[in-house]
Formats: sequence, structure tokens, C-alpha cells
Amino acid sequence: MGEPRYTTSTAFLEALGEAGVRYAFANLGSDHPGLLEAYAQARQEGAADRFPELIICPHESVAMSAAQGYAQVTGQPQAVIVHVDSGTQNLGGTLNNAAGARVPVLIFAGASPYTQEGELPGGRNEFIHWVQDVPDQRGIVRGYTKYDNEIRTGHNVKQVVHRALQIARSDPAGPVYLVCAREVLEQHIEPVRARPETFTPTAPGALAPEVARRIAEALAGARSPLVVTSHIGRDPQAVPELVGLCESLAVPVVESVPMYVNFPADHPLHLGYQWNTPGPNPVLAEADVILVLGSEVPWVPSINRPRADARIFVVDVDPLKERMPLWHVPAEVFARADPGVAVRQVADLVAAGPFDAAAVERRRADVRAEHERQVAERTERARPVNGTITPEYLAACVRAAIDDETIVLTEAITNFAVVSEQLARSEPGTLFGSGGGSLGWHAGAAIGAKLAAPGKTVVSLVGDGTFLFGVPSSAHWVANRYQAPSLTVIFDNQGWKAPKLSTLAVHPDGVAAANDDFNVRFTPEADLPGIAAAAGNAWGRTIDDPDELPAALKEAVDVVRAGRSAVLAVHLPSV
Repeated sequence: MGEPRYTTSTAFLEALGEAGVRYAFANLGSDHPGLLEAYAQARQEGAADRFPELIICPHESVAMSAAQGYAQVTGQPQAVIVHVDSGTQNLGGTLNNAAGARVPVLIFAGASPYTQEGELPGGRNEFIHWVQDVPDQRGIVRGYTKYDNEIRTGHNVKQVVHRALQIARSDPAGPVYLVCAREVLEQHIEPVRARPETFTPTAPGALAPEVARRIAEALAGARSPLVVTSHIGRDPQAVPELVGLCESLAVPVVESVPMYVNFPADHPLHLGYQWNTPGPNPVLAEADVILVLGSEVPWVPSINRPRADARIFVVDVDPLKERMPLWHVPAEVFARADPGVAVRQVADLVAAGPFDAAAVERRRADVRAEHERQVAERTERARPVNGTITPEYLAACVRAAIDDETIVLTEAITNFAVVSEQLARSEPGTLFGSGGGSLGWHAGAAIGAKLAAPGKTVVSLVGDGTFLFGVPSSAHWVANRYQAPSLTVIFDNQGWKAPKLSTLAVHPDGVAAANDDFNVRFTPEADLPGIAAAAGNAWGRTIDDPDELPAALKEAVDVVRAGRSAVLAVHLPSV
């Protein structure tokens, strides 16, 4: 077998391990012989633990979503390995999700060999090497990545990898992309040393003292202050800091398009959620001072906006949303800071400064009363209607079937608001959304979340369209192979409701509305649980009787906790 070889591939995989990357989610191709040889050699030497564990994913979107899910739960970046341009393209919208969720992921793709006459090991020897040679492979992802680069030599490969991960982890975090040709991956080099501790991410930024004081004074002097947030819960430790600030002044919180637990739903200062709100939110409309604390879409201004004289302050690691071509909030201050750090600064100033204690207590009582009214209203909606299962009833039954530590992945799209309201999660780090606009994230993310937290139950709440977008045959095969079981509950309305609602919003009196002609129904119906059963030995069932729902959910949860994935499709009123 010859002498052991140390190559660029060896150094690349070592660098990932040195950086704390636990898994490499991979869809392999003709550009990866160097990596496969390095893995085989390491296993033969009994030293494979210095590399990330290779998780084989038969579809790239599953690999990317799995890496994102792991990183969302742990905060630690993971790696994705894909095949040249085709594998990169097959990542598709999952890049949108990782970028939108600000999640660190390192994507590595090979590149077509750059020699063809046998000049170097790894040169072109298959017809596909010409077909997959494109002018700008890195350009495929440049609109969604923070950084892209080509590894040109093994001598500095570790520096390039550690720099890429340093950028990926620095706020605003996001995916990075590296490419490398086969000849470079096969390069025989001396062992490469690195100092990963010198590639730490940028430290969290704080508010300028005068800005922190201005925000604190505005909140303390407000008649009707409000915090709007979407993702401060990305850092679970920031949530109790926000609770402390809000309790000191009785400031209510509204979560707008939340992808995390940003504020405990059972707290009396929690005043609900905003998604595609059909009309003005009275809480937002009454506020005279609004702190937008980490939010891409704090409200939809054409439908739901603050009053004209409201004082607005925007605090985020990316307060201007620099990668969004069209975005504006009419704020008097835009401050670049870590939301958790900023909250602590403002809270300290509030505690030291004067405020009207009697007014705060009156507001506290008013907000508590509104919170209780909202809870009672949501509870009243959580029941079947005329013998059919409603989304509200389904979400409420899921809440009863799981515990506070269960990790919930929310991707039910037209039922986003229902899931938020009825699940009412209060434990930070137990609710995650994709962060972007590409559907099917849950399928891979559930695998990553389970690998990140093997002692916890993982539950995905999805629509039937979303379930199919997740490439369930691939995802459930991976989950079965790597013992990463989860429960998927399908809000099954037998079609795509989102395009129908969008059409009705623009053409409420149009022909499509008059004729109920939207081209969104899934007929004939597919056996969705059957896909998971066939591909991944999952437990599967479809129900439409509300009386059967609690027992079916209990059985499904028990199956997952015993080590087997489960898919429960629940028929709702048809789209």
C-alpha cells in the first residue's frame, strides 16, 4: 500500500477538526478522491478522530440544512462537501436560509482539474471533467456567502480554512465557500501546523455610550414603549437579559416573524406575534417609543406600521440590512451592536436612572391584562370545528404531547402564526426556523439538531408542500443510517395554500377568486408518511379524525424517543 502520504486533503480535513467542526455533511463526486483517501488512511492509522465525521447525504440540500440545524442548536459551524458546480447548484435555496439565519457553515466544493495531459496527479481522466468546468464556479454562490476563495496550494490551506471559518463566525455570521482542484488536493506536502486560536471571530460589539443613554432615556420616558424582535433568541443567553430590561420598565414585547424563542411566551409582558398580519396591530400602532432589536421585518409598512410620531431605534449587528436592496425603517437611530450586549447596556442605565414608577406599574397591569386576553382568545380557537381538525387544534395537541425541552423546527408557512401562538414556546433554544425563503429546510435541519442534542426530542411542524421540498426520501435515509430520529407533523391541506393567499391579497375580486381556480391542489394525494417509511424505516400514519389526534401524537412521540423516526400527516380543511 506504500508509505502514508500527507496531502493537501489531509491538511484540509485536519484544519476543520482543529476548528471544532464535528461533522462534514457530504455529497461526494469525482473531485473528492484525495479526501476519501485521506479518510481511509486516517481510519487505518486509528486517527480518524482528528477529522470531522463524514455524514453521507444523498442530496445536497439535506446536507446543507443538516449543517445549518447543527449550527443553530450549538452555535458551532459545520462543514458541507459538495461536487464541483453541479453539487454547488444543488444546494439551491438552502444557501438563502443559512445566509438569512446568519448561521456559520463552511461549504467546500472541488473544481474540475486544470491539467489534461497527465502532467499532475489528479488531472483530468473522466469526460465529466470537461462538462463541469465553468468560468466562475464561485460566482454561483456569491450572492449568499460572506466569503469565497480557492485553495491553490497545500502549504497555506489551513490558513485559508481558518480564515474562512473566522469570517463565517463573525457577526453577522453566515456561510462561506471554498473550492479546490483535484491536483491541489492530491499535492504531497509536509505536515502543516496552524494556530486556530488566533482565528477567533470578532468580539461582540457594544453601543456607543451616548446611544445607549439615548435609548434608555427614551424607553424610561415613554408612555407606551414597545420592543419588537425577531432573532435576539439566536443567543439564548440574551433572552433573560431582555426579560430583565422589559420587567424594569414594564415594556411589552412583540415578536415579528420569529425564528427563535426571543421572549418567553408565558411571560405577562409578551404581547403576541406578527407575520403577514392582515391589518394594523394595535400594540404597534399605540407605541410612542419602539426598540427594534434584531429584526429583518419588524412590520409590513403597507399594512401594519407604527404611528407617524413614534420614536424608533434600530439595534442589530446589521442595522441597515446591507444585502437587502430595498429596506427601510423610519428610525432616528440605527446602531450596530450585538443585541444581547446592547440590552445589558440599556438595562444598566435604566436601573441607574429616574423613571415614573407609578406609571410603570399602571402599564404593567394593563399589559398583563392584554396578555391574558390574548391567551384566552388563542385557547378558545384551539378546538376542532364541525368534526374537522383545525391548524390551531393540531398545534395545541402538539404542545400537549411534547415537553419544554423538545426542540421544535417550525416550517408550516401559512400556519407560521398558528404554530407560534399555540405552541407558545418559552424556553430559549427550543424553537428554530429556517431564517430564509427556501422550503424544505426542516428535513435536514432535524438531522443536524438531533446530532447536536442527542438527548432531546426533535419535532418538525411542516406543510405538505414543505415536506416534499425537503427531499424526504434522502433525509429519512440519512436519519435512519446515522440514528438521528425525529418526529415530522404535517399540516396537510392537500395543496399549496401560500400562492392562493398571495393571489387573493393582490386580486381579491379576480377571476381566480371567483372560480376558485388557483392551480395549487395536490391531487391525487401522495402517501407522505409512506415515503419516509420506505426510505428510512420510519413510523408513518395519516389521520383526519380529531378524536384520534392526541393518541396518534403520543404514539409518534414514543416511537421517536425509542429511536425511530415518525411522520404523522394530519388532514386539515383542503386548500
